[in-house]
Parts: sequence; C-alpha cells; structure tokens
Amino acid sequence: MENITLTANVMGMSVIAAALLIGLGALGTAIGFALLGGKFLEGSARQPELMPMLRTNMFVIAGLLDAIPMIGVAIALLLIFANPFLATLAGG
Repeated sequence: MENITLTANVMGMSVIAAALLIGLGALGTAIGFALLGGKFLEGSARQPELMPMLRTNMFVIAGLLDAIPMIGVAIALLLIFANPFLATLAGG
C-alpha cells in the first residue's frame, strides 16, 4: 500500500511540475514576443530604411524564442509519460 501512495505522490507532483513548466514557459515567451514586437515597431518607425534588416533579425529571434516552450513541452511530456522518478522508486 505504501508503494501505491508513493507512486501517486510522484505522479501528482510530476503533473504539477509539467503544468508549471508549460505555463511559465508560455508566459515568458509571450512577454518576450511583446517586447520583441514593440522594439521592432519602434526601430522601424525611427529608421524605415532598415526595416528589411530588422524584420530578418526579428524572425530569427522569434524562432529562437519559440524553442523555449517547445523544450518545456518535451520535458513535460517526459515527466508525464516516461517518468524517470518512477523507475527510481521501483528500485532500478
């Protein structure tokens, strides 16, 4: 009975960790996109002739910024479906 309780606790905490990982990653990315878009508009308003270069740089940074929540989702899926802590709990 104790092993079932420990397994339930580990899975419960893993689901909470996955939710926090996805939620905070999405929140940070949203803030980053807001700052990126604002700075792009500010820069293109100041110097319209640099808009193509600024747009290219913005898309590169946006692609890198998108990688953060994707990695978070991958780690969350690992915690939910292939939890490494359960193998340690089972003893091997």
